Amino acid sequence: MSMSTSVSTGAGTLSYAAPAERVGFWRAPFAAVTYREFGYILASLPIAVVGFAFALTMFSVGAVLAVTVLGLPVLAGLLAGARGLGGAERRRAAEKLGLAAGAPASVPTPRAAGFWAGQRARLGDAAGWRAFLFQLVMFPWRMVNFVLSTAVLLVGWAVALLPAYNWVFPHYVGWPGYRLFDFTSGGVHHQYYLTSPFQLAGVSLVGLVIVFLTPKLIRALTNVDRAAVRGMLG
Repeated sequence: MSMSTSVSTGAGTLSYAAPAERVGFWRAPFAAVTYREFGYILASLPIAVVGFAFALTMFSVGAVLAVTVLGLPVLAGLLAGARGLGGAERRRAAEKLGLAAGAPASVPTPRAAGFWAGQRARLGDAAGWRAFLFQLVMFPWRMVNFVLSTAVLLVGWAVALLPAYNWVFPHYVGWPGYRLFDFTSGGVHHQYYLTSPFQLAGVSLVGLVIVFLTPKLIRALTNVDRAAVRGMLG
């Protein structure tokens, strides 16, 4: 669990969260914090898709309409929406990653009264533009995050637990054990199955190595998100 508090300042509200929980190497594959960070990675992909679609669509429409006055409110809406998405990302990072990230500076004050003056002031919002860029650059990164972390986590446990379910293959598939390969080359048939206890133990050991290294990978991947949220949304 992470606890957070907020302090209001002239520049906005600063949110503080407890540091990310640290667990020992041997406990990490079974610790809640590992799967909380993995859950953050899983949820990040659909969120990134929505953010990327919003940012790209609004920017494209605003750029096309930039030759008219209609482009101004569209781009201002883009920055306002990006700020809102950025705020949601900071809160999510605080809850799931234990990140302490300060809120960005306030939107610049219009120099004159009126709707159009407010829209022009919004276009000078540097924090809004950073939040917009965050939605663009994090989309491909979060796709890589999702695929890499999911593949390593599932492969590690599947290989480590192979001795527990290897009996399925001779009983229901017709293989003597798990099949590593089966192909014919140059008229010669090549095949290899894992059948002996020593083979299964060796493969399981490899899987356990992956299992125990997976939390390190997940922490490294989420550290990139921590740096991006702190640097681009704070």
